[in-house]
Amino acid sequence: MILVAQPDDRGARVDQLVAKKHPELSRARVQALIADGFVLIEGEHVKASHRVRGGELISVEIPEPVAAEPQAEKIPLRVVHEDDDLLVVDKAAGMVVHPGAGHASGTLVNALLHHVKNLKGVGGELRPGIVHRLDKDTSGLLIIAKHDESLRALQEAFKSRAVKKTYVALVLGKPPDAGTFETLHGRHPTNRMRFTGKVKTGKKAVTHFKVTERFGNAARVEIDLETGRTHQIRMHFAEAGFPLFGDELYGGKRVTRKEIIERQALHAWKLSLVHPQTGRTLNFTAPLPADMKRAQKALSR
Repeated sequence: MILVAQPDDRGARVDQLVAKKHPELSRARVQALIADGFVLIEGEHVKASHRVRGGELISVEIPEPVAAEPQAEKIPLRVVHEDDDLLVVDKAAGMVVHPGAGHASGTLVNALLHHVKNLKGVGGELRPGIVHRLDKDTSGLLIIAKHDESLRALQEAFKSRAVKKTYVALVLGKPPDAGTFETLHGRHPTNRMRFTGKVKTGKKAVTHFKVTERFGNAARVEIDLETGRTHQIRMHFAEAGFPLFGDELYGGKRVTRKEIIERQALHAWKLSLVHPQTGRTLNFTAPLPADMKRAQKALSR
């Protein structure tokens, strides 16, 4: 829905104004929508305390309610490995990992509930079996635990940094041949959809990288994560001046190259871990998806 702030609305807080115009929405509900990025002023994210000038267009999106429990859905999965304790899949770009606001179905969890018998309730009802996550538009390897004992062991392995993850990304600019980004990590002060390393307090975020190929004013990089914060790779490369191709959230319009790729050019390529039951070291690789191969080819011309 679209609202227009009237001249006599000048100075009103946006959360109060939206709640006033739509009495079916409580102010707390409006504040939650703003925090989740569903309320925009002239297309920009704002805080609930933002005061309008009058004349602005305010868009309000009401996401579909999420079911209390995800339902099994017959959705194809790219299974890389499966045994009695865990499953490794190659997640497609565009697939959300678990249900949430605006994504009540069609997620990886919905697919897993159909594929894995007795997965329901492993680690909780809403995110059964989920050990770690990837952004919706990031493709590549994900581990799923098939029972609680496996889940606890894998979560501890991630916490102790015993799981090694290597990503491939296509970035704009000319990054150094190799390097490390080490910053804090926190929510962006004005755009709640983003994260930033430019905060006074936050958790540590460490990203190691090396350039494996250059394409003029672009490069292919391999990335090893020492920590696994939300949007860590996207945040680090953008704030260093080398945003990922296709990542409009962090790189703006200059990296939106629909003729090259329609999402952020990021792929979880390799995964190495110790099996939680057998103690055997497992190594997995997910081949570069077709859209990133096409993007590489276009950049190399």
